[in-house]
Amino acid sequence: MVLVAKYPDSTKTSLTQRLTARARERWPDLASIAVRHRGVFSYIDGVLADGTTLRLCRLRYIGSAHDWRLAIYRASHEDYDESLFPTGLPFGTCEDALDIACGLYLAYPMAWTLTPDELTAETT
Repeated sequence: MVLVAKYPDSTKTSLTQRLTARARERWPDLASIAVRHRGVFSYIDGVLADGTTLRLCRLRYIGSAHDWRLAIYRASHEDYDESLFPTGLPFGTCEDALDIACGLYLAYPMAWTLTPDELTAETT
């Protein structure tokens, strides 16, 4: 029997707030972030100013609002592929997960290694 941590509504709300704040801070190409929840998964989409929606990643709730598992959306396969964080660990923050996915889909892979000020200076 596999035990799955209950995914609290407060954590779902916090996740959306944290991702929205990170998108505003680092990803000016995104007009908004859309988050869908299903079971222990949260599916993260980025919405561009022209209304185009980009599937970015899936986060798995593992019992903590701080640590998440990451799966990057693979448009070529129309699925999500489990990924590691740049630390080499299989879990990390939701903000780091967004940076990884946006770095790939918005064509700026150095994004997760720069501070918000450095990123702003690089993209302006």
